[in-house]
Amino acid sequence: MTDYRTHIVSSLSEVGQAPWDALVQAQAAPTPFLSYAFLHALHASGSAAPESGWQPQFLLLYDAADVLAAALPLYVKGHSYGEYVFDWAWADAYARNGLDYYPKLLSAIPFTPVAGSRLLAVDAAARAALIDVLTATQSATEVSSTHILFPPEDEAQALKDAGFLLRSGVQFHWLNRGYASFDDFLATLEPKKRKNIRAERRKVVEAGVTMRRVRGADATREDWVLFNRCYRNTYKDHHSTPYLNLDFFLRIGATMPDNILLVIAELEGRAIAASLVIHDADTLYGRYWGALEHVPCLHFEAAYYQPLEFCIEQGIATFEGGAQGEHKMARGFLPTKTWSAHWLAHPSFANAVENFLQREAGGIDDYLDELNERSPFRSQP
Repeated sequence: MTDYRTHIVSSLSEVGQAPWDALVQAQAAPTPFLSYAFLHALHASGSAAPESGWQPQFLLLYDAADVLAAALPLYVKGHSYGEYVFDWAWADAYARNGLDYYPKLLSAIPFTPVAGSRLLAVDAAARAALIDVLTATQSATEVSSTHILFPPEDEAQALKDAGFLLRSGVQFHWLNRGYASFDDFLATLEPKKRKNIRAERRKVVEAGVTMRRVRGADATREDWVLFNRCYRNTYKDHHSTPYLNLDFFLRIGATMPDNILLVIAELEGRAIAASLVIHDADTLYGRYWGALEHVPCLHFEAAYYQPLEFCIEQGIATFEGGAQGEHKMARGFLPTKTWSAHWLAHPSFANAVENFLQREAGGIDDYLDELNERSPFRSQP
């Protein structure tokens, strides 16, 4: 049996970019959001930092040769913002019973509802050891609970075997069927869906808006300042506080340009809106959007149709549209199940949550069945 040295770090700089990224790339489900560049930018910019209620406490396992063998992105949380798997009702139940729900432990990519490996490990033995360290850590600390968000199904099952409760959810993903063009994709949709998409795109053109796609390597500081203005303005319009800042956007623009696409909308010579998507060779992830002026259907053009065209042009297989959004089905996105795993220290609350999740799971399965019967395609692809 392999012996591992356990280490807990509050900054990825204590790990180093090369060892971290090598471990990420060894996973079955790596994403750009697990990269050193993305996570370190979140921490160093203050977006996901102790001051904002995100205390990094990453669990690391090193083997006898002092090589990083396993890791778990882990945060001590003082709230439930920026997670996209909602446990506010659980926190409220704790409070009504005079108990503290916070702090809690959370493994997730901050502000990013993207599925991907969480139990990073070089092999099954290292992954099992990592789960053992996690369970020992959560039992030895004064936290109410531990939550692992959006792991792949095999990791979710491994956590279930370790005593975690599983929760399912639904996202909507677009799949590239080898389309030669956007019109080729539209031809596979039901006539009404196809007509509506063309009408939405026509409204943007008739308003005089032009679209410009900027690859990360070509994005200037002015492009990022513009995007940040759009992003913050949209949060302001929704009476909310943005999670991210210009420093974060500049950092990822400089450190992971090959994974970035900006879509900028211009009207009469001025930029009025922008979207930012992250991608690798196989998957594009719809992420952030903002506007300075309202134009009907511009959000759909900048955040959906332009990225879809990019996927088709680049041969990218999947477009993950982000959290929730049943309206995405009308634009060719199909439902897919997501997972999260939860451990609660208080036995009575753990039992209550388990009963709730069993009822909720049945509802999710029924919802998926209903959605699958409403495919936007002429025939199920």
